[in-house]
Amino acid sequence: MKFAWIDLRTVPEAHREAVVDAAVHARLAGVVSDDPALLDTLPPTISRVLIADAPVESPHLVTVVVDDQDRLDRLAADAAFVQVRDDRTLKLACEAAVRLGHTVVEFTDPTKIPLEIVIAAADSATGKLICVVADLEEAGIVLDVLEHGSDGVLMAPRDATDVFKLARLLEATTPPLELTTLVVQGITHNGLGDRVCVDTASHFREDEGILVGSYSSGFILCCSETHPLPYMPTRPFRVNAGALHSYVLGPDNRTNYLSELRSGSTVLAVDSEGRTRKLTVGRAKLESRPILTITAHSPEGVEVSLTVQDDWHVRVLGPGGKVRNVTELQRGDELLGYIATEQRHVGIPIGEFCKET
Repeated sequence: MKFAWIDLRTVPEAHREAVVDAAVHARLAGVVSDDPALLDTLPPTISRVLIADAPVESPHLVTVVVDDQDRLDRLAADAAFVQVRDDRTLKLACEAAVRLGHTVVEFTDPTKIPLEIVIAAADSATGKLICVVADLEEAGIVLDVLEHGSDGVLMAPRDATDVFKLARLLEATTPPLELTTLVVQGITHNGLGDRVCVDTASHFREDEGILVGSYSSGFILCCSETHPLPYMPTRPFRVNAGALHSYVLGPDNRTNYLSELRSGSTVLAVDSEGRTRKLTVGRAKLESRPILTITAHSPEGVEVSLTVQDDWHVRVLGPGGKVRNVTELQRGDELLGYIATEQRHVGIPIGEFCKET
């Protein structure tokens, strides 16, 4: 579980009370200060972290500034603050992250390579790694580094609004989806149409794809090109997704038309168990190709439709992650899909009557 500490040391006094109230209200993990008297006033529901130049007796979590190996070796506290500015202090941060319960690291250079090294060094450690970030944008990057990120971030907010934005950032995980088994009812060959390949900036896993459908009420799990094919290399970043009019399910239960995707857009990768993650689109490629339409039904009788390129190498996923070529589908075959409970207006779920055919 990712967490955040709020650094009060540079927050203007005029905003400090509001920032503390926001941190408590948003249930952030901790507040950091070098003033023990200020920490004494905070409620016990939030961790109180005291930054100190040397070990001191305190009821708070004492985090000692460490700048050399001798100080780390003699450290009685279970938390340290290390500023990484060269190879020597990078090694110090790695050792602290392995040994201590909490290690706060601050990097003087903008590259994230030193953070990746510390994360890798502390991968099997039980302690918590907290990275100092300058703003919300950097917090989002740091929390995702190496698909793991630091356990927490330490940020000095400008005001209470930043605190609430940081709390929302921590909640920005993608929940799993409850996939359903769809039964194919028919295949129709439709002639030419424009279809979209979605190329992401990440690798898909073998049982991952994206959810695409002609109707906002239901989607079919379209397979990525991670599996070998004759005549062409694998492209594990790509999904041959469907005709340009199709909906694609994204984060926050929002949809886009495939025609709307651009470099920098976000889609939702979904695996055969319903686990999800956000992926960034690197390119959306539209080309005219022969197309076919798959119609299927859910156990509740919801009709799902998907129009894709009419070619053997275009595939969808069945139960258990079974790969199915669309041109070989037959009535009665089973596919993985997702049934939405709401209709859509400009991609946003809305509880209104809407019939799609």
